Parts: sequence; structure tokens; C-alpha cells
Amino acid sequence: MSVDHYENFPVASLLCPPRLRPAVVAIYGFARTADDLADEGSAAPEARLAELATYRAELDAMLEGRPGGGRWRGVFEPLARAHAQHALPRRLLHDLLDAFEQDVRNPPYPDRQALLDYCERSANPIGRLLLHLYGIGQREDLVRADAICTALQLINFWQDLGRDQPRGRNYLPASDLARHRVAPIGPEPLRDGPALRACVHELCDWAATLMRRGAPLALRLPGRAGWELRLVVQGGLRILEKIERLQHGTLHARPTLGKRDLPLLLWRALRMGSRRPA
Repeated sequence: MSVDHYENFPVASLLCPPRLRPAVVAIYGFARTADDLADEGSAAPEARLAELATYRAELDAMLEGRPGGGRWRGVFEPLARAHAQHALPRRLLHDLLDAFEQDVRNPPYPDRQALLDYCERSANPIGRLLLHLYGIGQREDLVRADAICTALQLINFWQDLGRDQPRGRNYLPASDLARHRVAPIGPEPLRDGPALRACVHELCDWAATLMRRGAPLALRLPGRAGWELRLVVQGGLRILEKIERLQHGTLHARPTLGKRDLPLLLWRALRMGSRRPA
């Protein structure tokens, strides 16, 4: 379910239909490059935002059929071909850039709704773009895709507490921290302990609920798309199981999926077709 560090994007797997693979790879390349501009290296926030603004201008040029500056030719030439063939919704591409700019600004998240608003731009556009490629646009399907993508984003947050803390990134909603009497996030790093773990436990349960809410979409998608989404759903739920085995102590350990998980994921994906997802 992951490729490199952009983990919530199942890109060009063997289950992806060959006719759609170039478009999926092009979207992935666009998102990953923007992610790198926002996150990688040691540039100051102002410089990162300037780079993202230039990147956005290149996107606008591509969408309008104008020549760009050529700096990211390897990104925008494949994306232009995908757009010409599939008429990619421009708003979804811009939403992703909005989310990366928000990452650079690194705002606090006072409550879960603020985090959901972020996920609407950072995660949900990926699912909607993929559904667009498959020609699926019914409202119920889009809502379920949003639930899956948001769940994947949240799972990645709770999985990555130990990685995000040194970078000053905190996606734990302040309202949840306060309810569990965890000290507000500030200059001092988070401290592991029963209160923080109870908070992470509750947030993982929230992510699992969202994932299960969206899971029926995997049974509606035809052929390879449905099988890939089944594996994405089961992969996300498997990470939550591994977080639970760590007693929700992801501040010091990061659970991942490995080859040993594949048989179990395949079995669970198969079972999704014989019973309603839990």
C-alpha cells in the first residue's frame, strides 16, 4: 500500500490496469515532488512556500496548455498527457498543493474537525483522482473514498509520532490531548506515558471507524481496482493492529508492513468479498 515515504498512495501496483498506470504514475510524481518541496532539505519555510508557488504556476500553465518554465519537465509532461486523456479535475490538484503549503506553515490543530479539513486537501484528492480515472463519480462512492483516504492519513499520523516530533510536526488535536490531560504541545517534546497512549488509542479507534465506513467501496469497484482497494483497506487496518500491539507507544517505535504481512492481507481481502466488512 505504500511507495517510499508517500505512504498513503498505492501507485502503479501490479493490480493497476495497464491503461491507467501512466496516469497514476503521473499523479504520484506530481504529489511526491510537491511533498518533497514542502518537506525535504533544510530550506526556510519562506523559501519552501516560494518554491511551491512556482510549482503551482507550472501546474496552471500545464492545465491551460501554456508552456511552462521546464524546471519540472519530468513531472508536468506526463501529467499533461494524463490530463489530455482523462481531463483531471484541476481543483483536486490544487487542493494537494494547498495541503503541502499548510504543512510548511505547520499550524496547530485545535480539534478533530481542523484535522479533517486538512485531510480533505492532503488525502481525499488522491482517492477522488483515482476514482475519476475509473469513471466513478457517484456521491456515495466519493464519500466512502474520502473516508478511506482520511483514515489512511490519520493512521500515518499515529504511526509516525516518533518521526514527526523531531521535525516539530504535531497532528494530535489539542482537544483530544486536553481530554486525556496530556500537556499542550509546545516547545517541549511530547512525553510517552499512559495518558498519551490512551489518547493515541482513542485516535486509532477513530481512524478504524472511518476505514470501516469506507470499506464497502472496495466491493463496488470492478476488477483490479477493487482488489487493490481491498488491500489498501486491510493494510491500514493491519497497521492499526500493530500500533495496538505496541500498546500505542508509537512515540518510540514505528510499525510497518512487510512481506510477512502479505498472506494475511490477501486472505482478509478475499474474505471481504464473502461477508460485509466489519
